[in-house]
Amino acid sequence: MKNINKATKYIIDVMFYIGILCVVSVPFSSKYIGHYYGYNSFRTILFSAMLIVTGLAAVYILFNLKKMFKTLINGNPFVSENTNCLRKMSVTCMIIAVVYVLKCFLLFSFATVIIVIVFGIGCMFCLVLKDIFSQSISYKEEHDWTV
Repeated sequence: MKNINKATKYIIDVMFYIGILCVVSVPFSSKYIGHYYGYNSFRTILFSAMLIVTGLAAVYILFNLKKMFKTLINGNPFVSENTNCLRKMSVTCMIIAVVYVLKCFLLFSFATVIIVIVFGIGCMFCLVLKDIFSQSISYKEEHDWTV
């Protein structure tokens, strides 16, 4: 395995486990964060729920990346499992974008708008990549049948 592949796999693994720890820590740290920012209990609960939902979605994206990376390491990335992972990742990106659009109505910030744009583009990117993988799989299967 190339060094860049090793580094990427390591980064994805580290981000996955740190993401799990961050999501698990939200209920414990939300009271302190809400107090720090001066939020009332309703707003603190609302933002905690938002962070848990989007955190779980981000961990799910990383989980799918880990699954896709296994097929790359095994030398066969053009399999239908990867197209399913890309489809799931696109839906998850859209969920994150929608949650942050709703957040814009509660507490607008330019950072929130940037998050919406990034995950909206991520959704479209995953859909395009899914179609590219699907076409590659078709070509690969056709080639395998002719040989």
